[in-house]
This record gives sequence, structure tokens and C-alpha cells, in this order.
Amino acid sequence: MTTWLVTGGAGFIGGNFVLEAVARGIKVVNLDALTYAGNRDTLASIEGDPNHVFVHGDIGDRALVAQLLAEHRPDAVVNFAAESHVDRSIDGPAAFIQTNVVGTLALLEAVRDYWKALQGAAKDGFRFLHVSTDEVYGSLGETGLFTETTAYAPNSPYSASKAASDHLVRAFHHTYGLPVLTTNCSNNYGPYHFPEKLIPLVIAKALAGEPLPVYGDGKQVRDWLFVADHCEAIRTVLAKGRVGETYNVGGNAEKQNIEVVKAICALLDARCPREDGKPRESQITHVADRPGHDRRYAIDASKLRDELGWAPKYSFEQGIAETVDWYLENQPWVQRVLDGSYRLERIGVAA
Repeated sequence: MTTWLVTGGAGFIGGNFVLEAVARGIKVVNLDALTYAGNRDTLASIEGDPNHVFVHGDIGDRALVAQLLAEHRPDAVVNFAAESHVDRSIDGPAAFIQTNVVGTLALLEAVRDYWKALQGAAKDGFRFLHVSTDEVYGSLGETGLFTETTAYAPNSPYSASKAASDHLVRAFHHTYGLPVLTTNCSNNYGPYHFPEKLIPLVIAKALAGEPLPVYGDGKQVRDWLFVADHCEAIRTVLAKGRVGETYNVGGNAEKQNIEVVKAICALLDARCPREDGKPRESQITHVADRPGHDRRYAIDASKLRDELGWAPKYSFEQGIAETVDWYLENQPWVQRVLDGSYRLERIGVAA
């Protein structure tokens, strides 16, 4: 049986990836520190499944990682573990350095030592896949796309920490020979998304009848990637990617933030209209922009398409409709998340 060690597998993207992997008959050892955005409820459907081993722990705990590697002998390690919210990194950058840089280094050291001790086909076939972000490239103007050769120019503490982790992964390949792969993805959305991010935040606030905060003029552009497409891309890179290479993953769905918010409002109006009959667009409220807010991201994923045959299956219209429906059908999951320390408040306003 194929075995993967997945870090951060109780988070948004990691949780979706773990659910899909287990459904495909892969054994997953799931290491997650269960910080504020980690949620065991996401994994409820595979509770007790012998192909899912959950371990509450930190990627920075090198002894624990070494123990898991020795015990379960994974064929690959997929690293989702990261602090990931730009606003939160503005308020507290130290946690991002600790997890995304120091933690990734400890993980790489443990994995390097494990891989060096492997022999034969097990060693040849082993992979370490590092999941990163397009934010490491900085901000685009009105035209152009990020490619795998775009120079790094991170503009937030979050993106700087992810850039550092990407460089460490590259260095462990070139220095020690560790067979690594890196993916840099655009903005993900879909089920199980922690409600501090734009799409789930807008859904939650719209249903609660609260103002819908839009940063600045709302014309910041992101390339939106449905999480199921992203998970398929990662599996594709694991199976067929060239060792040492980076692959950009995008959804071919550039949208202004204000367009995304209005699309969510229209879907909610159609599915569960307000009692007073007013359109939910009336709840939109423009607020002060995020400090250092990148204006536009857009991914060129042609390398992944041309070399490995992957392309996104979901249009934005399909993905956002499925996402809204999931949140409407899973309000107990949302409410349990909101019972914790996060209450949909604005963060990341420090100048």
C-alpha cells in the first residue's frame, strides 16, 4: 500500500487532500499541530479509518517526525503545514517565521536523514513535495503572468516566510540530493475553508446580515483555484513531476475581489433570500485597504499542463456555486469553527 506522510492535513487544503487520498486507498499519516485553523471536524468522515493515522504534533518537532518516518515508512512527504493568512502575518510575523521557516527546516532535516537510509526502489521513488504560494512572486501589473522563473519579490511577512521555505527546499535538493518537488498555487477556495479568508468570510457575514468588508476599491485581482483541482494537481506532480522542479498551479479564473463578493451575494440571494427582500450586495462595505496589499496575482500553469497533462476542471462559476452550497449545507461545521477564538473580526490593520 502507498503511504504518505502529510503535514498540515487538518487545515483547509491539506484536509481536502487527505480526504481524497484516503478515498483512493492511500494510507495517510496526518501530522497537524491543530493551531487555530486546524480542525479535526474536517476529518470526521474518516475517523477510525485504518488508512488514516492522525498525529497531533508540530513539524518543528524533529524527533517526532523522525519517529513517524521510521514507524510508517512513507513513500512521500507532502508538506502543507504553514501559517497562511497575510492579515495575521501583519499582526504577528514571528509565528510565520517559526512555522514556515524554522519548522520547514526541521522537517527537511528529518526527511533528509530518513531518505538517505532508504535503499533501492524505495529510495529512488521517494519524494518530498512542498506546497507553496504564488504570493512569493510579489505583485503584477495589469498584464503578465507569474511563471516558474519569475523572480521572488514577497511583500508580506507571510509571503516572505514562504519564500524562505521554498529556498530551503531547493537548497536541500541541490546540497543533499533530496528528491523534492515544489508547487506554487494561486488562491484556493472550496469546502472546509477557515472563515477568515475572503470567500468563507463573505458567506458567513452575508448569512448573518452583517456588513461585507471589501478592502479598498475591491479591484485587487486573484486567480481562483478550486481546491479539488489543486489536490489533483498535487497528486499529478507527485506521480509524474521531475525531481527538483517547481510547478505553478492556477485556476485560469482571474477575478477582482469585488466580483467574487458580488457573485457570492447573487448565489445566496437565489438560494436563501433575505427576509426583507433586499439584495445582499446592499451589505457590501468598502474598508481601508490592507497594508502593502498586492494588486494582482495571475498564474501561468502551462508547464504543468504541457509536461504533466494537468488542467483545472472547474470554472469559477462551477466552483463558487459548489462552495456556497457546501457552506449552506454544513453550517454546523462553520459554527463549531466560530466557537473558537476567531469571530470574523478584522485583523491585519497595523501600518
